[in-house]
Amino acid sequence: MQEKTYLKWYNKVGYGSGDIAGNVVYAFLSSFVMIYLTNTVGLKPGIVGTLIAASKIFDGVTDVFFGAMIDKTKSRLGKARPWMLFAYIGCAITLIAIFAVPVNLGKTSQYIWFFIAYTMLNAVFYTANNIAYSALTALVTKNSKERVQMGSCRFIFAFATSLLIQSVTVKAVAYFGGGAAGWKYVAILYAGIGLIVNTISVFSVRELPEEELAEKGAFAEDPKEKYSLFEAGKLLFSNRFYLMICGVYILQQVYTAMINMGLFYMTYVLKNENLFGVFSWAVNIPLIVALVFTPALVAKWNGLYKLNVRGYLLGTFGRAMVVAAGYMGSVPLMLFFTGVAALGQGPWQGDMNAVIASCSEYTFLTKHKRVDGTMYSCTSLGIKLGGGLGTALAGWLLDISGFEGSLAVQPDSCIRMLHVIYLWIPLLISVIITVILSQMNVEGANERLRQRQRG
Repeated sequence: MQEKTYLKWYNKVGYGSGDIAGNVVYAFLSSFVMIYLTNTVGLKPGIVGTLIAASKIFDGVTDVFFGAMIDKTKSRLGKARPWMLFAYIGCAITLIAIFAVPVNLGKTSQYIWFFIAYTMLNAVFYTANNIAYSALTALVTKNSKERVQMGSCRFIFAFATSLLIQSVTVKAVAYFGGGAAGWKYVAILYAGIGLIVNTISVFSVRELPEEELAEKGAFAEDPKEKYSLFEAGKLLFSNRFYLMICGVYILQQVYTAMINMGLFYMTYVLKNENLFGVFSWAVNIPLIVALVFTPALVAKWNGLYKLNVRGYLLGTFGRAMVVAAGYMGSVPLMLFFTGVAALGQGPWQGDMNAVIASCSEYTFLTKHKRVDGTMYSCTSLGIKLGGGLGTALAGWLLDISGFEGSLAVQPDSCIRMLHVIYLWIPLLISVIITVILSQMNVEGANERLRQRQRG
């Protein structure tokens, strides 16, 4: 029987545009915060990395907390949309603060300024906004195909925004006068764009009534039943697929953090910082192409599992060839196989929200409780832990290697370390993700549970 449809094309596009707002924060921060702090503000990469890692302590409980708060929210806008709308105001303010470290402060005060702004952005505002945004996938439609389409649309906007930011930011900073002032004005511009687009995205969809979202049948959740934050956490961590998704998401963000160190690699290894924008095209265009075809491939292969595993096998092959091309010194081959890797990784990006929705259904089928908002905490948890720790790791490795931002030519130890950061770590992560995805057949597990309950 054909599934009921809930969304028009403009709902899907409007929802997807919300990741423009998310990525004027995330892509800008992850791609440029380290080089801004080291080469413009003059901070040490090792200390910055340590502060980022320490910030994760404050992040530890906020993902599950905001997810549970979304699940318990009742308002005219629904459960998730109020959090998505109002949390972005804080995102905009703290993003500007991170890229507006006062140059007249002492070094200790500059580190404190960065730590507070970075922690507030990640632990509070971005968490609330991103979990709410992701949870909308499960709250505005019950149609699995529409969820895949929403995810593909979302990440097309995400990667297009990342491509644009990585391509134009260096030139935009120069346009606004360069130095500290240039970075501050670019941050203000991106924050303003994000506020506008986030608001449009919030009002482009409507959440379904709770009674329509409720499962029908013998295993429907009791609407009067309540559960605590601790119990919500237990529900999540008793779901093995949630743990797998968290692991993959964290590893993906570490991977992205390593790739975003490409600005250092292009500047000091390939001797051309403008290549960073070229490599951004090699990553993001194949990702966008893969996302366009993801819904059709899901239908052809009758689900998400085979597509994700086969895609990441191709992605891992591509990264292995990037390593070989890097040591050959062939930029054209590096670009080509960077594109191959991105093409293989694209389908998972597009159908990930649908996998999380299936993961939430697994909790319902096994525990008979709905935790949709809490389940999507893995998206924020992955971005914060993976992206933050990835950036921190890159900072520590740069510091160990003897990197000095004031030097035009870095020591050989630093050049070798940049090969490790940009070439070898992404390959290792791709291998690990492929292994995890091979065990993540949540759709099959759900079908077996349904058959058992019917029988």
